[in-house]
Amino acid sequence: MVDWHEKRQLVKVANLYYKEGLTQADVAKKLKVSRPVISKLLQKAKEEGIVNIYIKDESVVTVELEQKLEQYFNLESAIVVPNDDLPGEMAKQAIGQAGAAYISRNLKNVQSIGISWGTTLSSLIQEYPYERRNDIQVVPLEGGMGIKEVEIHANHLANELAKKIKGQCTYLYAPAIVATEELRERLMAMQDIELVLQSGRNVDMAIIGIGNPYEESTLMKIGYLKEDDLTQLQRLGVVGDIGFRFYNNQGIQVDDTINKRVIGISLEELKNIETVIALVEGQQKAESVFGALNGQIINVLIIDEKTASAVINKYESEKF
Repeated sequence: MVDWHEKRQLVKVANLYYKEGLTQADVAKKLKVSRPVISKLLQKAKEEGIVNIYIKDESVVTVELEQKLEQYFNLESAIVVPNDDLPGEMAKQAIGQAGAAYISRNLKNVQSIGISWGTTLSSLIQEYPYERRNDIQVVPLEGGMGIKEVEIHANHLANELAKKIKGQCTYLYAPAIVATEELRERLMAMQDIELVLQSGRNVDMAIIGIGNPYEESTLMKIGYLKEDDLTQLQRLGVVGDIGFRFYNNQGIQVDDTINKRVIGISLEELKNIETVIALVEGQQKAESVFGALNGQIINVLIIDEKTASAVINKYESEKF
């Protein structure tokens, strides 16, 4: 057992070396002792349990999940965020933080960003750091107007991201889903709307969310989907949606009546964008993510650990 004075010295040496980042030589000089003395004190600090050095187990697990996702689905990058049994909003916040860090680090040569809509992307924007990227244009990938949940519409998120990066922003002045196909055709023929959509098709980077229309669906909560719609989507084999576009387990956009009324880019147009980053939180979206990955719609996936495990388990059960 060490006495109080010796423990105090061990804590001081450990703090200088591990927390303040001084070298052993710097610590020795500061405390007016030899470097070998500092080395022995650091070793004793470990033996006494004052210092614990370890590899966080959850990091090992998530790295293994990332490697499998990249290998199985030919992804450019996968980032798996530990769940730690966080409640919904905090789990979304963790995904938003991971997404913000990844995007901020990967904006070299990016001149335009397209952004979709949803609660997970709203968390991303809230977590995104303020920085100066004056040369970047932010474009909404689909319409979004009305009075319900405006803070998760693509126009709002595009504006907020542009403010965070001090960039430029365009707006798509149209609803995401209109009442009839005829109205959609009329709106799509308008020059202002077509110019924004064309910009969206040609962005360098797209940021999207993935939804499950049947369970905990934001589309249902804000009234875009009705019970009759769900019956039709189930009949067509729909497993998920991206930007109001519904697709099956192979990631192929289905030919339903809702898709024919959407003001936004299609899934095929999305696939042509060089970098498509999806942010996903929630195990109920596992099958939706699996379909999107099968369709090679995205090439960067930022996802929570439990959902990543469910996606990998589904792949392995079907392939092996």
